[in-house]
Amino acid sequence: MTTPIARGSDAAPSPTALMGVALMLLGMFLFSANDVLGKWLVSTYSVGQVLLIRSVAALVVLAPFLWRAGLASLVRVERPGLQVVRMALSTAEVVFFYSAVRHMPLADAMTYWLAAPIYVAALSPLLLGERVRWRRWSAIAAGFVGVVVALEPSSATLSMPAVYALAGSLAFALMMVTGRSLRGTPDAALVSWQIVGALAFGLVAAPAGWVPPSTPDFLLLALLGVVSMGAHVCVNRSLKLAPAATVAPFQYTLLLWAIVFGWAVFGDIPRPTMMAGGAIIVAAGLYIFFREQKLRR
Repeated sequence: MTTPIARGSDAAPSPTALMGVALMLLGMFLFSANDVLGKWLVSTYSVGQVLLIRSVAALVVLAPFLWRAGLASLVRVERPGLQVVRMALSTAEVVFFYSAVRHMPLADAMTYWLAAPIYVAALSPLLLGERVRWRRWSAIAAGFVGVVVALEPSSATLSMPAVYALAGSLAFALMMVTGRSLRGTPDAALVSWQIVGALAFGLVAAPAGWVPPSTPDFLLLALLGVVSMGAHVCVNRSLKLAPAATVAPFQYTLLLWAIVFGWAVFGDIPRPTMMAGGAIIVAAGLYIFFREQKLRR
């Protein structure tokens, strides 16, 4: 599970804005399909094995684009130390995601991941020196209330998968924060180093729990990388065709797809508290996003 950072122009919508919205919706669908495939496969194969085969397939797909851009663009990056930190965070995020969805419904896991922008807003004053006023602090507090409602703390619900989900969403938020400090790095370089980090983890972890995959499963494992790359292409193109304020809110359709796929494929019925907490998180996240857009203008 890897969701994108909302970026783009704040200018008036272009004539291609509708295409931008369509690409964002397609990207979110592809990310959701990637999550379903991942949840299905980690029930049989270890997280390390899934990441290893997925990362190799993604690099094969990405290789022609990297060759065209020039390999030097991957090596000569700004702030190499922070790049390594971001790569470690992105690897931890996807490891925690697959570890969580192995034992919990997709919609539950996605609810915690959608809280990442709230964590980013809370961490920005500490890590980026950004000023946060009382309105956004109120939305941040409401978002944390949503997380607590969705988590429904008790001896039964506060399980290791829930801890994995919370840790993964925090790692994703920290990855987004570091991304704000690496705005000058090309998207291809950021994505490539994320894949390299996951590949390195897979090389270390996969041999310990290796299960020889059948041909259909091997193709599905490879498809994970291809679908993920397609999702990134759609989202990046979307943000070039339309303003972020137009397309970014459609990222929350991830939760809708998680509910639909979770029910249709795995028979998961969303808990009422998860639905209520998810609604609070989405509302708080949207408020924070549009408030930031307003302040920039």
